[in-house]
Amino acid sequence: MLTSTSFSLSKPQPPPPEPNPQPKPPSYTQTKKLKPTIKLNLWSRARSIRSGRKLDRSTKPAQLATQPVLIEDTVTFDGEDDGIKSIYMVSDGTGWTAEHSVSAALGQFDHCLVDRACAVNTHLFSGIDEIERLMDIVKQAAKEGGMLVYTLADPSMATAAEKACKLWGVKSIDVLGPITEAIASHLGVSPSGLPRGAGGQTALTEDYFRRIEAIEFTIKQDDGALPQNLHKADIVLTGVSRTGKTPLSIYLAQKGYKVANVPIVMGLALPKTLFEIDPDKVFALTINPVVLQSIRRSRAKSLGLRADERTSYSEMDYVRGELDYAGKTFAQNPRWRVIEVTSKAIEETGAIILRLFHDRKQKCSMPRISKRY
Repeated sequence: MLTSTSFSLSKPQPPPPEPNPQPKPPSYTQTKKLKPTIKLNLWSRARSIRSGRKLDRSTKPAQLATQPVLIEDTVTFDGEDDGIKSIYMVSDGTGWTAEHSVSAALGQFDHCLVDRACAVNTHLFSGIDEIERLMDIVKQAAKEGGMLVYTLADPSMATAAEKACKLWGVKSIDVLGPITEAIASHLGVSPSGLPRGAGGQTALTEDYFRRIEAIEFTIKQDDGALPQNLHKADIVLTGVSRTGKTPLSIYLAQKGYKVANVPIVMGLALPKTLFEIDPDKVFALTINPVVLQSIRRSRAKSLGLRADERTSYSEMDYVRGELDYAGKTFAQNPRWRVIEVTSKAIEETGAIILRLFHDRKQKCSMPRISKRY
């Protein structure tokens, strides 16, 4: 963890000169003065308090933020006091790539994370474009026995991170480097070495305007609005309430697809236009009734409704009846693709829809065992 020192009012005396001092060659093992990082200093103090270690009370928090941090040639790992592993994500851009890569990878350890058998803390540092700040973070990771995941477009920054991690024994992975080198080799063009979005405003391309148009269309078509416009949609989602139609619609719209969603409510007729459009672009969402009931109860509670005020909307008999009603509608339209969303994230469901959408569009769908995905 980062250490702090106290100031003295007396004027410090210079140390006596060493006999025949030997010049030290510049390298990563040389002590360097680095710029402070407020967040890391606060983390250091918090971890000291949590672990019971004594803090230097003569130094105020305001002074901690202004003191230089010394990076020594060796770092002693003091162990994980609370058993929580740390993953540091560092980027010279927004950090979106590193954050989502780590999130996707952690999804493979749900069996361990859910019951707290292996606890993880993730820390994102974006906009890191100075060697000093980078070294500061690597040292903190070393002191906590953490891991470093970085996406650094500048080759010199990436090399510095790699060398510092090797020097201090920090497990690390360069997410961006290998794929960038592979694409550069494939294209025969050297990469710019600049973070994404650097060097000016994002170009207003045709793709940009297509996405904006898709988002505007999707918002207007939410929850069954303007059914006369269903034929203009690229993708139409249908299903009972609380199956995730709206967030899924927005997710797909951000990728440039015009999406409309039509709710299925028992006792209410669906719009005729839903059955007049191309059935290949209709995707039906279904969900486990127990999970749906839980979601609806949480929704009713968030709206401030007392138990005696809640309608049949969240009662199991009604939930099962509505799902059965929706299932019969799906069966009457066999070309609609039925997608089970119970245990899927929005991104997973979106990936399935886009794969099926493009398979059908390109007339290259694979034989399937079941209609349900």
